[in-house]
Amino acid sequence: MCFKEKKNNAPTLTSRIHLPEFRGPGKRSYTRSFRSTTANRGYFVTLSSSDIGPELKVAVDKFIAENKIVVFMKGSKDAPRCGFSSTVVQIFTSMNVPFETVDILDDDGLRAGMKIYSNWPTFPQVYIDGNFYGGCDICIGAYKDGSLKEAVDVALMS
Repeated sequence: MCFKEKKNNAPTLTSRIHLPEFRGPGKRSYTRSFRSTTANRGYFVTLSSSDIGPELKVAVDKFIAENKIVVFMKGSKDAPRCGFSSTVVQIFTSMNVPFETVDILDDDGLRAGMKIYSNWPTFPQVYIDGNFYGGCDICIGAYKDGSLKEAVDVALMS
């Protein structure tokens, strides 16, 4: 998070979301900035359950729509920073399917916003074909019973 210009004598809070982008044969990453909300009291922001900020919602909607499988997690697929995130990465890696990850640890606004966006309190949060699929426990169960493979196969064919 960072603060940009002042608006109505309150600093404008800008969230940053790390979204992978593909260019050519290799992967390239960058950070998109967008205004998530305006701080009204000091430098503390409270996100209401009804509004995660239009810029955050648009950015998340777009990223989920552009990628068949997305995992919002602690860390990255190359360096998971919690056991549950690591488990989900291992599941998708073992299935040999392409998936994208977004590290929620670097941005408090993104982390709080994703809990509201998905109506799910924990991470990782898995999206398949534009829809929220679940967290680690749901992925483990679905992997074991084969329904995760079915959902992934349908998503990758669409």
